[in-house]
Amino acid sequence: MAKTAFIFPGQGSQYVGMGKELAERFPVARATFAEANDALGFDLQALCYNGPEEQLKLTINTQPCILTVSIAALRVLQAEVGWKADYLAGHSLGEFSALVAADAMSFPDAVRMVRLRGGFMQEAVPVGVGGMAAVLGMERAQVEALCQQAAQGQVLTPANFNSPGQIVISGHMEALSRAIALAPEMGAKKAIPLQVSAPFHSPLMETAGKKLGAELAKIQINDVQIPVVTNVEAQPNTAKDRVRDLLVRQMSSPVQWEDSMKRLITLGVERFVELGPGTVLLGLLRRIDGAQGMFHLEDHASLAQIKNAQIKGA
Repeated sequence: MAKTAFIFPGQGSQYVGMGKELAERFPVARATFAEANDALGFDLQALCYNGPEEQLKLTINTQPCILTVSIAALRVLQAEVGWKADYLAGHSLGEFSALVAADAMSFPDAVRMVRLRGGFMQEAVPVGVGGMAAVLGMERAQVEALCQQAAQGQVLTPANFNSPGQIVISGHMEALSRAIALAPEMGAKKAIPLQVSAPFHSPLMETAGKKLGAELAKIQINDVQIPVVTNVEAQPNTAKDRVRDLLVRQMSSPVQWEDSMKRLITLGVERFVELGPGTVLLGLLRRIDGAQGMFHLEDHASLAQIKNAQIKGA
């Protein structure tokens, strides 16, 4: 029988106004925002609805905001449609959303953890010292060779294996600049600097990972009720005693997103539902394997599409 995976977006999917329509229409979404506000002690709801964009884009704010909209969307899906997931996965911070969906972590704990996580990531490297760039049109081995050549003693490494021909690299800013200049000579279509404030998923995040680990040790991790395909291993995990370590390692390891999606497909997943702001993950999935059934939920219109598909038996 065909299986379903719920997938949760990471940083970069945020936009001013996200979640507002869901909260206006559905009490369960309103309650999710209220829960986040209580957990954090500030008005996250207002930040999601009204911005300003400069504040929403700060890593320390972006992460809890995306998590909250994702869980609001999940709860609306459960209340209105009743679809259940056989597997879960989330891109970077989205792995926390997946763990909430798996009942491995409470939503208030998760929203507090990702706010701390965002702060630790920003503190790990001063602004302007590190960054990230997307390399288009290169294979993995080529990107690894590019990083080695451009590093010149600095840190530069693949950070996100997103989809065929789209790999993000991360590290020191000077090394990134060298890689961006070198990339076309080495076979890339182009390399584009990303608007991020730190070199995520690189060894420069190891101190942030240690700080996160200390905070994760303070919260309860429950049994993982639905297998979560992790960023670090691209394999389903149901062992609660591995959750903390995998989240810590994720901070300084590449996100194995392409392999994660391929693994889900080999496990029999034919229906993917992206829950939260935007459709970035469905865009990546189309490049990986466009044959899959794809849905997303972030507002009333996208919910209506899912309900129509349900009526047709999709």
